[in-house]
Amino acid sequence: MQSVVALVVFAFAQDPAPPSGKEELRAAAKVAALEFTDAELGMLEKDVLELAGGYRALFPIAIENGLDPAFTFSPLLPGMRVEAAALALAPIALPDVNRPADLDELAFADVPTLAALVKARRVSCVELARSTIARVRRLDAKLHAVVNFTEERALARAAALDRELADGHWRGLLHGIPWGAKDLFAVAGTPTTWGSRIYAEQRIERDATVVQRLDAAGAVLVCKTSLGEFAYGDLWQGGRTRTPWNVEKGSSGSSAGSASLVAAGGLPFALGTETLGSIVSPCTACGATGIRPSFGRVPRTGAMNLSWTMDKVGPIARSVLDASIVLAVIAGPDGSDPAVRFQPFHARDARPVDVKGWRVGYLASAFEHAKEDAHVLDELRGLGVELVPLELPDDVPVGELLVILTAEAATAFDELTRDGRDDQMVWQGPEAWPNTFRAARFLPAVEYLRAQRLRTRVMRELDTRLADLRAFVHPSFGGPSLVMENLTGLPAIVLPSSAPAKDGAPRSITFTGRVDREEELVRLADLWQRATGFHRAHPKL
Repeated sequence: MQSVVALVVFAFAQDPAPPSGKEELRAAAKVAALEFTDAELGMLEKDVLELAGGYRALFPIAIENGLDPAFTFSPLLPGMRVEAAALALAPIALPDVNRPADLDELAFADVPTLAALVKARRVSCVELARSTIARVRRLDAKLHAVVNFTEERALARAAALDRELADGHWRGLLHGIPWGAKDLFAVAGTPTTWGSRIYAEQRIERDATVVQRLDAAGAVLVCKTSLGEFAYGDLWQGGRTRTPWNVEKGSSGSSAGSASLVAAGGLPFALGTETLGSIVSPCTACGATGIRPSFGRVPRTGAMNLSWTMDKVGPIARSVLDASIVLAVIAGPDGSDPAVRFQPFHARDARPVDVKGWRVGYLASAFEHAKEDAHVLDELRGLGVELVPLELPDDVPVGELLVILTAEAATAFDELTRDGRDDQMVWQGPEAWPNTFRAARFLPAVEYLRAQRLRTRVMRELDTRLADLRAFVHPSFGGPSLVMENLTGLPAIVLPSSAPAKDGAPRSITFTGRVDREEELVRLADLWQRATGFHRAHPKL
């Protein structure tokens, strides 16, 4: 009964006039694929009005976006234990490099190279920050990838870090390294816009946990990067962010600016988030490398909530190694995000790791439809990997389970639907958030919870199929993999897998791992990336 009530009670709550009667309820029931007798519909009228009154009592209570529901999602099934990977790892070695004549020659330098220059005091933190900001300003004229610069904060931070070096204190690989934060992470003293003119002046005066951790590691935040409005696509209040491979095309999203600036040589790394492809998609469009960690690996405290059971925070860089260095800093519980587990992750040099005999799955049907990616399988065999054909569970239509995301996103921004501010959003249309938020008001709570239960079934079946595999590999948008992985909370690494096309970025491939097994995933993807070198191609703006 309450499924039907959910379809109409919102309208009745907004308009306290009595409902028109049985026919209105009958029409609502059809939306839920239900039929009731006249007697049953007659009984429903009283319940609808009572619930509508209860809803009206709740409407005036303000709920900040950062307040979590009284439940959490875990990608770990009951009884599932994650053992640390037994890998022989070597510390990351710093190269012996000299200061270039022009600091712009460092545009595509990796983190260890920059760290070596900073540690040896051949390039100061202030110099690196200034040159990065200047380069990003030039690039942004074409890419539209920056929401706000944090120049004053960056230069003050860099100067303090230079003083620490003068005193003999080096914080580690990220000491003095510039970076960008997707503009859904709170940074005190600067607007956090969520990509929307509605929140263009919003200030959250407490740094997000990941910002605090990168500060503590010595990284220097130089800008807030663009995101598609409320983490969807590449269109935001400042326009459309572009891919550096073809500025006539969008960068995809929603981590639009982070992927674009990293791939363009503007930033060594940036942070993004993924709910349903928001790291994978822009990294594909821009030719960057991104890590989407397991759900619950990185705290989201201080980040905009879109979907409490699907949002994930991850690094975007130009190599797996650089991204893993960042992941090692930002991962782990913070005491505030209830979904985050303790599972150590260590960034180490992957070159000594032997992957011979590793069993790695591949989505056979996806490679059949993307034959241009088949070379990846040959390259993995060349590393000694044992490839195992794999197909994903198909007894549940996972695309239909996205009612979970629809309901949670609409809840996160329900005040915009109720007060009409959704009309101010940049993108309007059938596929845009405003229409999706409105449609979600017709989603019964029963169906949302049913989808969550089916989600558990998919998790169990997928875990069974991956039980004896280290990882599996697939074209980034092959079959239902992207949706299924995000619903089940699996970690993934997306990275370039081809030479750049004439009018666009390189193709991408995705390595997907089991929950909390990022260390194995990083070693495998990093070895393949070093062997193939596709990430070394750079756009020329």
